[in-house]
Amino acid sequence: MVRTQELKLRETRTGDIVDLTGGLAEAVRQSGLGSGTMTVFCPGSTGGLTTIEYEPGLQRDLPEFFERIIPSDRPYHHDETWHDGNGFSHVRAALIGPDITVPFVSGQLTLGTWQQVVFLEFDNKPRKRRLVLQIIGE
Repeated sequence: MVRTQELKLRETRTGDIVDLTGGLAEAVRQSGLGSGTMTVFCPGSTGGLTTIEYEPGLQRDLPEFFERIIPSDRPYHHDETWHDGNGFSHVRAALIGPDITVPFVSGQLTLGTWQQVVFLEFDNKPRKRRLVLQIIGE
């Protein structure tokens, strides 16, 4: 059986890291499915999905890491095309990817003790995001 839902995020800004874990667990519960997989997908090309330990140190480390490896203050060819200044956002999002799949068993996400699913906002302007959740199972 397949269930599809949306998860809407409050307005996000560059560098925001949004913990999705509670909302995803609730979506699995609402699906009525016991075991299967949940895929979370971000429509758009300037956001990403991954897992981290959602704690204050990593919430600072991760944006600092991206600024070091993909600086926001250098020119990107994308900016020459669209003149929107968010070339760095697209490169960061391409590195992380727009989706993540998490198995669930007995109605529970199979995440590790210190592992949370997070959305990373890379765009250079505030965004209202919607994520597509596709839950497949029995």
